[in-house]
Amino acid sequence: MPSIAGHHGMTEETHRAEPRLVLASASPRRARILASLGISFRIAVPDVDETIPAGEGARQAVRRLARIKASSVVVTEDIPVLGADTVVLLDGQPVGKPGSSDEAREMLRRLSERTHEVLTGLCLITQQGLFDADETTLVSFSPLDDRAIEWYVASGEPLDKAGAYHIDGLGAFFIQSIQGSPSNVAGLPVSRLLELSRRAGVSLGPG
Repeated sequence: MPSIAGHHGMTEETHRAEPRLVLASASPRRARILASLGISFRIAVPDVDETIPAGEGARQAVRRLARIKASSVVVTEDIPVLGADTVVLLDGQPVGKPGSSDEAREMLRRLSERTHEVLTGLCLITQQGLFDADETTLVSFSPLDDRAIEWYVASGEPLDKAGAYHIDGLGAFFIQSIQGSPSNVAGLPVSRLLELSRRAGVSLGPG
């Protein structure tokens, strides 16, 4: 799911191969996706305000925050920088990260037997300029009874995830169907990233 909040300052993690990309995100899920694709990268965690002001549309917000994250890091980098931001929407309203077990239970009850949206904004900054895009995926939940919700909340997994679930973890039990990019639900739409890298003239994968 979306990038992890609550990190301050900037830290870096250097991966073994010479990096082709800087990931401006604290999300371990985004890092795992890049690593699984064989893309060498370095992490630089941006320290930015991720508040979405009242009246700003979700699509505009995720694009803006992705740009802010990438822009805050690019000043110290000489290779392409990727920023990303993800939001979960139910009935058009953002569903954030639960602050407690009770909030997680309430979120999961709201998601039960419903379809929600996951939106991710991407921003790739290179010497050629700024390139951005967004992706939307529809996720439908199976019915969740109180027993299932209590079991999941007790696992601790929902407590640091937007929407109170993790598609690549125990939360997969509750996913009935997905329309769109599965990797987008984890915070990094791979096919959209490839399209963006081609536009920017950055070689990240096939072609």
